Amino acid sequence: MAQVSIIVGSESDKELSDAAAGQLSELGVAFEQRTLSAHRNPKALASYVEGSDSDVFICIAGLSAALPGAVAALTIKPVIGVPKEAKLAGLDSLLSIVQMPTGVPVATVGIDAAKNAALLAAEILGVSDDKLAERIREYRRKRAGA
Repeated sequence: MAQVSIIVGSESDKELSDAAAGQLSELGVAFEQRTLSAHRNPKALASYVEGSDSDVFICIAGLSAALPGAVAALTIKPVIGVPKEAKLAGLDSLLSIVQMPTGVPVATVGIDAAKNAALLAAEILGVSDDKLAERIREYRRKRAGA
């Protein structure tokens, strides 16, 4: 069972999805990756989100960046949005994700910061998983010494 679902709107976002996946793998967090567009296949997206056992969703999107908000509208589980730099230096994506209406929150990391999204997802899971929390602490200790 995946603890985290990484969703991208198109295959062009795969590089960032793979970066998040690599970070989750390093921390021993189970995940799955999907390509589901909020615009091109909204029914498939809804079906996937509503049927998912994942505890956290990471959604990577550029341009109008509707994907994280669409997922947040379908679940009460945490959603982390990763704005992708596509045009306007990624500011269009960032603003689209960060300006969600009250009642439909999306945690937002920096532009192209897929690894930070994975770390945040792990930290969310680590609140109730002592072993994962210790792996995150160890990861940070190693990074501090680098």
